Amino acid sequence: MKRMIFIITALFFTFVGNTSCSNAATNNENNNTMTTPTNDTTGKHYETAIFAGGCFWGVQYYFEKAKGVINTEVGYIGGHIDHPTYEQVCSHTSGHYEAIRVTYDPKVTNYEAMAKLFFNIHDPSQTDGQGPDIGEQYLSVVFYMNDSQKQIAEKLIGQLRTKGMKVATTLKPATTFWVAEGYHQHHYDHEGTQPYCHHFQDKF
Repeated sequence: MKRMIFIITALFFTFVGNTSCSNAATNNENNNTMTTPTNDTTGKHYETAIFAGGCFWGVQYYFEKAKGVINTEVGYIGGHIDHPTYEQVCSHTSGHYEAIRVTYDPKVTNYEAMAKLFFNIHDPSQTDGQGPDIGEQYLSVVFYMNDSQKQIAEKLIGQLRTKGMKVATTLKPATTFWVAEGYHQHHYDHEGTQPYCHHFQDKF
């Protein structure tokens, strides 16, 4: 009888422990990490693009569905503190932008297609945020990884301006990208809803 009670007790704590660890991984406010783009273990070559275009939930919603995209992560970039939390970013004290890091297969798509999608899913002319989301963290920014990406972004901005659009998007060299808390990743997929301030409009 004592042996049976011991076994049941051990199983109970094992179950509770596993559940608690799972919840902690989902809700931990400081569960963001600095990561760098890498090739996968099979040796395939992938490339990276980083964009900030308002609430990162909506930006990820469109990029994760794009042809050639391997992976997307929402996070924070451009600030002056390490391991920023969502609360710090929203307090306007860390200097970070809400952004998305896109990993894509250059054999299927290219940076220009990624940048065009970025401009097509938000309003690059808004100067104070995106839609109803107002604040520095919601500004439109292309964080370029190299000169080629910068030149492509400049070309597309030029095309939009030729069409009469007053583009407010700025270009900045990519710095440390901090992956956001787990509950921010693929938000609309989990909620089963659609973005409230992002929509696709072909501007080119």
